[in-house]
Amino acid sequence: MNQFASPPPWASQMDARDDAPDAAPFRPMLEVEALCRRFGPVSAVEDVGFRVARGEVTCLLGPSGCGKSTTLRMIAGIERPDSGAVRIGGQAMSDAGAFLPPERRPVGLVFQDFALFPHLDVAANVGFGLQGPARQNRTRIGELLERVGLSGHAAKYPHELSGGEQQRVALIRALAPRPCLMLMDEPFSSLDHRLRDGVRDAALDLLRETETTVLMVTHDPEEAMLMGHRIAVMRRGRLIQEGRPDELYDRPADRGVAAFFSDLNIVSGRVAGGRVQTVLGSFPAPGLAEGSRAEVVIRPQHLVPAETGGTPARVERARYLGRESLIETRLEPGGTAMKSRIPGLVLPAPGSMIRLAALPGSAMVFAGDGA
Repeated sequence: MNQFASPPPWASQMDARDDAPDAAPFRPMLEVEALCRRFGPVSAVEDVGFRVARGEVTCLLGPSGCGKSTTLRMIAGIERPDSGAVRIGGQAMSDAGAFLPPERRPVGLVFQDFALFPHLDVAANVGFGLQGPARQNRTRIGELLERVGLSGHAAKYPHELSGGEQQRVALIRALAPRPCLMLMDEPFSSLDHRLRDGVRDAALDLLRETETTVLMVTHDPEEAMLMGHRIAVMRRGRLIQEGRPDELYDRPADRGVAAFFSDLNIVSGRVAGGRVQTVLGSFPAPGLAEGSRAEVVIRPQHLVPAETGGTPARVERARYLGRESLIETRLEPGGTAMKSRIPGLVLPAPGSMIRLAALPGSAMVFAGDGA
């Protein structure tokens, strides 16, 4: 169920303070420190900490069961942490000495099931969390409905709306009280692919237009890169890496983070003279010990046919995907399976031999097992 509340008195004071000429040094809108939650012997969230700047979108990204939704629920106050701290606008929501319930936190919540009230029409759903004068509330409801193209749907009920329309109503309902922080848990996952793209883009435009600070949970790396100013990757209850989308894509902390954003080609070798020697060639291995094992990771779009040099590979299959061609090969010798994604129509015959090489600077090198 969507949860939201009007900001407490200190929230408006906080806004005024931050806008003042002699404002204090910058503070993030959301601060999470060493958050932990256990369910019996299972550690669902372990020592998670990050910050979200005012007006930015941060995406919590990870597979199902990694603890991202539990983290969001603790920030919302739906779940009580075992330890750690949550601050919104510099004010403690939960720590060793405080725990505010959801209705006292200046947050809006949107979930994937929309959670609209079926017995209320669209206008009443949008205005559910508003507590100002009736005329002011009607104006706010009308402005939001017009902003998302639903001004003619105010008297309709949720069952009369499409999935995309329901999601837009859920979003503006959470935005209506002007929360300091928007928390979104897989908000677009229940929509079909084509509809999801349009609704997501419209939601992102609205959130940026209103300069809303957002923490969004998702398992979709493409969605995280499209939506987020920053991405925080979780795995097995822990925060593995946090940064800008380009940082995580180009400089992942480990192979697992790299694999979250695309398929990978992996070859291994040993470090000699500061480089790792592999069947695909020699690659720089900074920071790895001489003689240690290393893994070289290359994304499919960075492993391309070479006119000269490269490594021999036998084509197993080649398919045209519209914008690009997917070529699956096995290196010779060794038989290691490889994938290449090549722009345009490039379809070598199955069984034919080609040569493959990594684009300069594209390989990522990590310590291997037994390093």
